[in-house]
Amino acid sequence: MSRSWLWLLIAAPMVMVLTFMSLMVLDRGRSDSARPAVRVSGEADIGGPFTLVDHTGRTVTEADFVGRPMLIYFGYTYCPDVCPFSLQIMDGALRQMDPEDAARIQPILISIDPERDTVDSMAAYVASPAFPDGLVGLTGSTEQVAAVLSEYRVVAQRAEDDQSNDYLMDHSSFLYLMDSQGKFADVFPHGTSTSDLAARLQDFLETDEASS
Repeated sequence: MSRSWLWLLIAAPMVMVLTFMSLMVLDRGRSDSARPAVRVSGEADIGGPFTLVDHTGRTVTEADFVGRPMLIYFGYTYCPDVCPFSLQIMDGALRQMDPEDAARIQPILISIDPERDTVDSMAAYVASPAFPDGLVGLTGSTEQVAAVLSEYRVVAQRAEDDQSNDYLMDHSSFLYLMDSQGKFADVFPHGTSTSDLAARLQDFLETDEASS
């Protein structure tokens, strides 16, 4: 698959989601002068059941995270720039929030490179002080990872021109917010600032609390 087609596949579902979210915000703004909530109530077909292995070696499913909203990033430990940058944005946003509110959200890294991302390498990676406290790293078999990538509409493949053992991965780069029942709530594109992410997470928590 050429890279132009790869990025078309990456962009198409996210453009649909972001367009839908924008229309919701504009519609609500016509009747309510207050800052609108950004939650989209699980309408997008993103997310679903998974079985993976966490960085302690324990097999987990989506049911293990019920009760806490999940902030999920799909990346890999060999990533030189985009992945650590995204996790640092996640960390910065959570640090800007009230500690009690931030503690309600479970940050998660799901590997797109199960061949190299072993349990041990994930454990060492998520322990970085540059990443969110309590970050959970998830990996698994090639089949398990492929299944969760499909559920979240994530596109990832080995770089076509890199045949070395230190190969890079071409992949989409979004943060996914899932509500406390594991349903899709929001998506944040690469480049979202820490302040914008923190504000939108705060909006979500206030809306989620009001609706529960």
